Amino acid sequence: MTREEKAQVIEDLTARLADNANIYLADISGLNADATSRLRRACFKAGIQLSVVKNTLLAKAMESSDKDFGELPSTLKGNTSIMLSETGNGPAKVIKEFRKKSDKPLLKGAFIEEAIYVGDDQLEALVNIKSREELIGDVIGLLQSPAKNVVSALKSSGGKLAGILKTLSEKEG
Repeated sequence: MTREEKAQVIEDLTARLADNANIYLADISGLNADATSRLRRACFKAGIQLSVVKNTLLAKAMESSDKDFGELPSTLKGNTSIMLSETGNGPAKVIKEFRKKSDKPLLKGAFIEEAIYVGDDQLEALVNIKSREELIGDVIGLLQSPAKNVVSALKSSGGKLAGILKTLSEKEG
């Protein structure tokens, strides 16, 4: 690979890192061709871009990026695949599901909306991360529940209140 080709790859990687808020680094070495194809299909169905990258080029792209990747560059050893996704937990779910039949891919680390996760032991935490849409739905549900409670209380006690007022007015008369 010539110096110009490397510079172009670094530039492309830097742009991809800038455009994605959810970046996973995984080790898929040791998977045979069939397993790799199944993993690529699973990623495609989940809307995840999977590509194998050279560690040195990815490290340089991380350096030139505006994002702070913290300890992630230290995980760039051996075989590295990058998984880019719209949802924070999408790649983690794919990895967890795929590992029911295989011991790979191994999670090296992840960058999720400015948060950094390093190590395969973080997989379960990443699976449980809620997506932006799920969080918005939770907040809307929480905001609606007090209003629903007030409305239902007014509806149910409306008859009681009228009865109490009628009884009190009759007692005074």
